[in-house]
Amino acid sequence: MVPFLEKFFPDVYTKMKQDNKISNYCKFDSQLLTTFTSSLYIAGLLASFFASSITRAFGRKPSILVGGAAFLIGAALGGAALNIYMLILGRVLLGVGIGFANQAVPLYLSEMALPRYRGAINIGFQLCVGIGVLSANLINFGTEKIKDGWGWRISLAMAAVPATILTLGAFFLPETPNSIIQNSKNHQKAKLMLQSIRGTHDVQQEFEDLIEASIMSNSIKHPFKNILQRKYRPQLVMAIAIPFFQQFTGINVISFYAPILFLTIGLGESASLLSAVMVGIVGTTSTFISMLIVDKLGRRVLFISGGIQMFFSQILIGSIMAAQLGDHGEISKKYAYLILVLICIYVAGFAWSWGPLGWLVPSEIFPLEIRSAAQSITVAVNFLFTFIVAQTFLSMLCHFKYGTFFFFGGWVVIMTVFVYFLLPETKNVPIEQMDRVWREHFFWKRIVGDKIEGKQTVVP
Repeated sequence: MVPFLEKFFPDVYTKMKQDNKISNYCKFDSQLLTTFTSSLYIAGLLASFFASSITRAFGRKPSILVGGAAFLIGAALGGAALNIYMLILGRVLLGVGIGFANQAVPLYLSEMALPRYRGAINIGFQLCVGIGVLSANLINFGTEKIKDGWGWRISLAMAAVPATILTLGAFFLPETPNSIIQNSKNHQKAKLMLQSIRGTHDVQQEFEDLIEASIMSNSIKHPFKNILQRKYRPQLVMAIAIPFFQQFTGINVISFYAPILFLTIGLGESASLLSAVMVGIVGTTSTFISMLIVDKLGRRVLFISGGIQMFFSQILIGSIMAAQLGDHGEISKKYAYLILVLICIYVAGFAWSWGPLGWLVPSEIFPLEIRSAAQSITVAVNFLFTFIVAQTFLSMLCHFKYGTFFFFGGWVVIMTVFVYFLLPETKNVPIEQMDRVWREHFFWKRIVGDKIEGKQTVVP
């Protein structure tokens, strides 16, 4: 928004409006603008490690409460910001909120869900992220039209609405049976909770699995050190590779900078915000479709089909920008709208594959004894590479130009091959029995061993 750029990023505004000599691809290349965007992710990265200790020691619920409270304060500071320092401090606190929420919420959902619905329920997390992105874009589209130029304050302050729901709602949430056993040792309370959320009294087998997992978990004093053991190698690889690949799909290029990207290809300010709304609608709808089919088709089918869809759309976007958008002047409206359609196809591919599954699969594959630590690694790697992509994208767009899309397209090929060969199917597998999928996998069984008749033998 122009009043926001004028107040906090005047250099960017000057380049955007007045300097005709600057390449279309370089108008928004500002370290201050990217620091504002990516300060949230560094804060989230650091917060996720603190969140791990709180989640493990006190349960999932306290981490959700801390996350909600940090969101509230961050939204208030952003909406009331008088200078760039206040603006970035508010952004940092939002990052702390996301660090705690992303660490605790997927674990909470996976532990509460029935195995046969775990995929759909956990994808509810990504669906709500999509609804949040769409809501933010709709708010921006509306507030940009406020004549006196203070609409951006509403945009930033509105983050307090979901933050309030999260904070107040967390008070009414029950703790997960896994967490009750791990922290209070009150087995009767945990069994009653398990019966309540499963809707049946026949929970003895699952309950025994939880107790066994808790005994194993409590015997481990240093989960971050323990996760380095050979038997946890597949989980560690996935905790790092999945969030890394999720960011190198290039999705945050679209989600952070969609309005800037649409301005770059020649759409006006209002049209750019409206285009971002359209992308948000496509993303949310596709995530909802993923939620309906993930437990039927499985994780691998969605990962691979989404990867193919993203690859072809990125190559086409890069090719059109290479042919039609020079350093100066504008792309024709016909091609600008074609790029918008291709971005929607790309976002749909991400939204039913790497978007939701990038959170679902890590949250369901870790044994209880390393679950909190491993989820923190997943969140931290996600934030680290989100930060790197956010901090470098505007520079990359300036220097690589249309090649930026080929760069991310290449990564999509690598991650699709990785899933095809190295990620086993996890649908319908109870969360406390997940270790068997690694022991049965052609590659991972060579590393973790193959249990035969109660004995563990390492396959040469």
